[in-house]
Amino acid sequence: MPPTPPPLLLPAPRCPRSTAVLAASRFAASASSSSGGGGGGSSSGARTARPPPAPRRRRGKPGFSRQSAIKKSFHQEQVVFSTPVPPDPSVAVVGGGASGLACAASLAARGVRAVVFDTGMHGLGGRMATRAIAAAGDQQQQQQLVFDHAAQFFTASDERFKRVVDEWMDKGLVREWGGLIGELDAGGHFRPMPSSSPPRYIGVDGMRPLADAILPESDLIEVVRPCWISKLEPFNGLWRLFENEKPHGQYDAIVIAHNGKCANRLLSTSGLPLLTRQMKRLQLSSVWALLAAFQDPLPIPQTDSYGTFEGAFVKDVDSLSWMANNTQKLFPLQTGRPECWTFFSTAAYGKRNKVPQENIPKITAEKVKEDMLRGVELALGLSRGSLQQPFYTRVQLWGAALPMNTPGVPCIFDPQGRAGICGDWLTGSSIEAAVLSGMSLANHIADYFASSGEQPEEFAIGLHENLSQVEGHDIGQFPGLESQKPHVAEAQLTPST
Repeated sequence: MPPTPPPLLLPAPRCPRSTAVLAASRFAASASSSSGGGGGGSSSGARTARPPPAPRRRRGKPGFSRQSAIKKSFHQEQVVFSTPVPPDPSVAVVGGGASGLACAASLAARGVRAVVFDTGMHGLGGRMATRAIAAAGDQQQQQQLVFDHAAQFFTASDERFKRVVDEWMDKGLVREWGGLIGELDAGGHFRPMPSSSPPRYIGVDGMRPLADAILPESDLIEVVRPCWISKLEPFNGLWRLFENEKPHGQYDAIVIAHNGKCANRLLSTSGLPLLTRQMKRLQLSSVWALLAAFQDPLPIPQTDSYGTFEGAFVKDVDSLSWMANNTQKLFPLQTGRPECWTFFSTAAYGKRNKVPQENIPKITAEKVKEDMLRGVELALGLSRGSLQQPFYTRVQLWGAALPMNTPGVPCIFDPQGRAGICGDWLTGSSIEAAVLSGMSLANHIADYFASSGEQPEEFAIGLHENLSQVEGHDIGQFPGLESQKPHVAEAQLTPST
């Protein structure tokens, strides 16, 4: 009897090998049982194909850097698994953002066990992030300060993702954001989005609860967090995972569902040079987020025609690309709450002021806060120093915020190494792209398992495609939304560090 597909993700055809088509693989009823047994009796189920010897290089200073990871990747030997695929395979998914969670859910729908490893201390979701802060003083629980501090909203243009969103709406997890959004020129000149724009969706309680909604109730899915997978090791026909030498099981295939320097580091000694090369080609922008709570409403420009906006793409202000009123967005019927605003910098500002996001110097945090609040004044047409001071602020650097280039394929899979990559960056920078990529890779892997690993070359996808620039707003793409601006593409394309 085939397992019942999860309620939030729907069937889609297996992803094509074309670089131009965005397609997610279908949820079949079940993966066919593979012929053959387990790993056999050899001391290792993986062999390596040796490339021609590379010229010797002078050794540098010890220690790790992204550049050292890149150099190591050029000299990796390709892992080639030769053991048969077992009838009950398992997959490790490293990364619990929207793409990794969609991948795990889709694998479970195909009868494949998936274990998700995520570094999140507060929850899953990656950029589907919401922060709730207890207000000071006598504020009650319902008066928490709530901020969506990464993904602000999303649209749905693909029919498969539209069906996913419909499921979320039926369950009361999302609703349309009916508030006014548009473009804000420096000086307070606001233009609303056209009435023909597609629906904009937000999480009813913020974006993070949607992450949990992606995963169905299933014995085939396990989540391990917080966990920082630091090493991948092929052994006896399986992948072994480690967190600082602590073992975290062995799996028939692995999925890399995150990116940036951590993914480069993980892949640099993995024995997967083709995946490593594609991941290192990815270039990421950096964006600062400022969360600020104000006791009184901000002086938002308004007209009789439009009223006051709740979200705006800011133009011609170096330190500001987006501003949104979380209070109006999430609690439109409540009164008397402080106004909680999320502000994002431009990618250009983020690049110039980038620091290690794990340890932001206090002087940098203060400078960024002042610059961004001054940017708010410029955007609203206020005189310098006239903006009321927020009673709560927090700055956060998204050091690997959004992709600046993309290969234009829904997923990447190396059948020789039984390893793949999923993520929004493979086709763009949106929640829709992330979910469809995870679904696509999951079904591709399940189809590979069902083939018993025969003719693996037919399952190779995305290993050699070139990457092209991504166009969109500095805070991401919103499929179907007019006035997409090539802000991300305008930034100089340099490797992330």
